[in-house]
Amino acid sequence: MTGHTVKITVLGPWSLKTSRQFWEGFTPAALPQSPRDDDPALRTVFRVDADWSAATAEVTQHGHTATITVQGDGDLDAAAAQVGRFLSLDIDARAWPEVADRDTVIADAQQRLPGLRPCGFHSPYEAAAWSVLSQRVRIVQAAKLREQLVADHGDGGAFPAPGRLRRLDLDLPGRKAEYLQAVAEAALEGRLDGAALHAADPERSVNDLQSIKGIGPFAAELIVLRGANSPDALPRNERRLAAEVAQRYGPDQSLDVIAEAWRPFRTWAAVLLRALREQRT
Repeated sequence: MTGHTVKITVLGPWSLKTSRQFWEGFTPAALPQSPRDDDPALRTVFRVDADWSAATAEVTQHGHTATITVQGDGDLDAAAAQVGRFLSLDIDARAWPEVADRDTVIADAQQRLPGLRPCGFHSPYEAAAWSVLSQRVRIVQAAKLREQLVADHGDGGAFPAPGRLRRLDLDLPGRKAEYLQAVAEAALEGRLDGAALHAADPERSVNDLQSIKGIGPFAAELIVLRGANSPDALPRNERRLAAEVAQRYGPDQSLDVIAEAWRPFRTWAAVLLRALREQRT
């Protein structure tokens, strides 16, 4: 196993500590909680979607510089770029504070979660797999299904590669095994490529992804917004976000109208509101 280190100048507000604390509580792809509050590093294991190798990553922050160290047997340049993408370190967010000037609710959210950048799934592939595992079951049960898949068929904590997932004869509730195979096929065909979806028009991608068996509107949004980490898309099928918007802006307010003030960071604003709701509830 070889190692590779890159340094990224992060443009705009960023706190690795805030992001790590948020991700430690993000059930679909939760990090193991650090045993020390003063631990400066974020560490994770993930599947590199450029070649489906497994890799580990360690990220530290020094002012506006992120140091990313990846280890694995595959394309480590791609692995490092993927880390930057799933932590939103590749986004020029110097205009993000201006959203707070236009929206007092987002100003409050930015103050409560200083430096938080959306982070969640390692890739669109893992987001798609989670969307299947979490259909019609409780989040806790879905998390256990994912943990078992990783333990039985993953590599050192990384989610199973799509080539392996496609061949598995899984005993899962409902049509989950069938849908996971469809997700694996889509990944192998390049339809869940993180870099491509990150660069594509998010609304078009949401529509296109619904042609994958088992992927509906909510799942397609999850793949694009939290898998590819598109910074400026609007989740229209997220009930918890709708409830938070109704509580903070009023029940008669239109999400589309409100979100105009969030451009070009509509995803970021939505994630902040959802994070605050999770903290409160």
